[in-house]
Amino acid sequence: MRRTSTRLLSLLSLLQARRDWPGSVLAERLEVSDRTVRRDVDRLRDLGYPIAAVKGPDGGYRLEAGSNLPPLLFDDDQAVALAIALRIATTAGAGIEEAAARALITLRQVMPSRLRHRIDSLQITAVERSTAQRVDSEVLMALSVAVHAREELRFDYTGSPAPRRTHPHHLITWGGRWYLLAWDLDRDDWRTFRADRIAPRIPTGPRFTRRELPGGDVAAFVRTRFQGAQAWPCQGEVALDLPAATVSRYTYDGVVEELSADRCRLTLGSWSWEALAAELGKYDADVEVLGPPELRTAFSQLADRYARAAGAPSPQAGLPFQAPR
Repeated sequence: MRRTSTRLLSLLSLLQARRDWPGSVLAERLEVSDRTVRRDVDRLRDLGYPIAAVKGPDGGYRLEAGSNLPPLLFDDDQAVALAIALRIATTAGAGIEEAAARALITLRQVMPSRLRHRIDSLQITAVERSTAQRVDSEVLMALSVAVHAREELRFDYTGSPAPRRTHPHHLITWGGRWYLLAWDLDRDDWRTFRADRIAPRIPTGPRFTRRELPGGDVAAFVRTRFQGAQAWPCQGEVALDLPAATVSRYTYDGVVEELSADRCRLTLGSWSWEALAAELGKYDADVEVLGPPELRTAFSQLADRYARAAGAPSPQAGLPFQAPR
């Protein structure tokens, strides 16, 4: 039997990998008895990990969110991905640069040398745009919470003599800046507010019912506000498995809308559908095409083209894609 400390790390890794684990499956994976699994779960609980017992025919365990952040366990790829994300965050202009830098230092100190060499080889130089304004991370968090909770938001706004009362609907980026798209209660109309000029007032107000934007399209509405009627001939909308702050760093003529902490909606235009699909590929993340169908077709055509360039069978031929060795 493996040492207790090694077994506990293995158990923790398994609990982090998926939501629910039957006790018998954990025992089989760890090559121990059900009784040993129960004892090890109790040990992890004593260390501060909130592990709940799952009721059911088989019984089981679930690692839940707690009031404190316990130590986490990452595999090599996860640790490198986290380090890269933190390094990018130090140049994001979202008011989290110092915290990201401290987190990166902490993570690097406990990394084995083989992983430190991988992240040290990544060097990012931030070139700030003259018009870019930094936004306090606490402000972005307050705006995001109000949007998702659908709660009335009051805030002081630079240049406005009185506080603004709004129904916040969307937190977006445009041209490297963060904006709040909200219904202005005093002006009875839609307004966009620069996040760097907002000082939220606490607490938030009552919940509200969402309104429908004119045209029903956030990106089109914002683009019209900033650009007028001029637009690219091909415009598409995708969901990216990346934080809005990361995507906005490299998107200056598109609309980025936060969907969750690690997912955003991006609306972008280009001179052709294939060019747009290629542009979206630069984000190195899973892409969900939200529309239109022409963009989905363009991705399929690019897949064929790239497969031929790699000298591999086309994915459209129904064969598994394998890069040449």
